[in-house]
Amino acid sequence: MNVVARHYANAVVLQVSGRLDQDTCESFRVELTQYVGTALRDQGALILDLSGTEYVSSAGLRCFLMASRQMKAAKGRILVAELQPMVAEIFEISHFNLLFEMFPTVRDALGAISTEAAAAYGQG
Repeated sequence: MNVVARHYANAVVLQVSGRLDQDTCESFRVELTQYVGTALRDQGALILDLSGTEYVSSAGLRCFLMASRQMKAAKGRILVAELQPMVAEIFEISHFNLLFEMFPTVRDALGAISTEAAAAYGQG
C-alpha cells in the first residue's frame, strides 16, 4: 500500500496504490486520518484517487467509512475518483457508491470542489 498526497488549491488528492486489506489497513487508517484532519483544518476537501488501488477488503472499507464520518461530522467533503473495475464493484456491492461523491476522473472531482483546484491540477 502506497499513498502519495498532492495539494491543488483547497483540495488534497491522495493517490492510493496497491491492496487495501487486513495487512495494510491500520497504517492506511492512520495516514488517512492525518489527511482528513489537515483537510478539515484548512477548510478544504479530500479526494481519494483509487486509480492504482487493486483491491479493497472489508477492513479497507471500514477505513473509508471512518474517514467519511469524520469529514461529514465537521461538514467537510471527501470524494472518490478513478476506481478500478474490481474496486468499483466492491463499492457498489457494499453501497459505498452512495456514501461517497464518486467521479470518473480526479479532474472531475477537483472541478466539483472549486475552479481553482481544477485549474491547479491542469498546471501540475
